[in-house]
Amino acid sequence: MSIFGFLFIGLMAGWLAGRVTNSAGWDLLIDLLVGVIGALLGGFAFYALGMPVSGFFGGLVAAMISAMLALFAKGFVKHGL
Repeated sequence: MSIFGFLFIGLMAGWLAGRVTNSAGWDLLIDLLVGVIGALLGGFAFYALGMPVSGFFGGLVAAMISAMLALFAKGFVKHGL
């Protein structure tokens, strides 16, 4: 996958994960950044678990799952347990 495809999937995953976790306001930039990082980490994590990710939708699902986990963690840190 090209770097532009990777960035596009990451940005989309960050935006979608932000909507699912009810992130709003200036957090959009953080959501997008978390999505790009989630695309990278999600791909590695799924591969390590024996579930290689391929294609646009596979990459999007893996990135969105990891982005959602990271956004939930961000919420716990920001607002406390």
